[in-house]
Amino acid sequence: MAAPGEGKAAPAFALAAHPKGTIALKDYTGRQHVVLYFYPKDMTSGCTQEAASFQAHLEAFAKAGAVVLGVSPDDLASHAKFAGKQGLSFPLLSDTDAKVATEYGVWKEKTMYGRKYMGVERTTFVIDRTGKVRRIYPKVKVPGHAEAVLGFVQKLS
Repeated sequence: MAAPGEGKAAPAFALAAHPKGTIALKDYTGRQHVVLYFYPKDMTSGCTQEAASFQAHLEAFAKAGAVVLGVSPDDLASHAKFAGKQGLSFPLLSDTDAKVATEYGVWKEKTMYGRKYMGVERTTFVIDRTGKVRRIYPKVKVPGHAEAVLGFVQKLS
């Protein structure tokens, strides 16, 4: 399935979240922009760097009227451990069946050490208050990424 395009409605979702409850896209419609970032796995170096970078800019995202939501196929126990170890205060959503990653077009075939497997391609979506995708950052390279997303979100507000 292809990712939703910029200017198109973001696919609706509702996922179990750490630290508690279920988070749905509709929870933010009309209220806040959503920075929805998909990452492959808790506790890995790139994912840890990315999460730390979003955490470092969390206050600036809030001032710009945006919430940051991380999504991976890891379960809630893994998210709890990751958030605790890294001091993350934003929600981490658990997409264990990769349904939402598939709907957003980020569940892809990957290759590591000659082995093919399915996994998340690191991608960030900026969804505005109306529920439309305003920017897609595919195949994210972590250094400078959170800052680039923040700059874009600040222009939306």
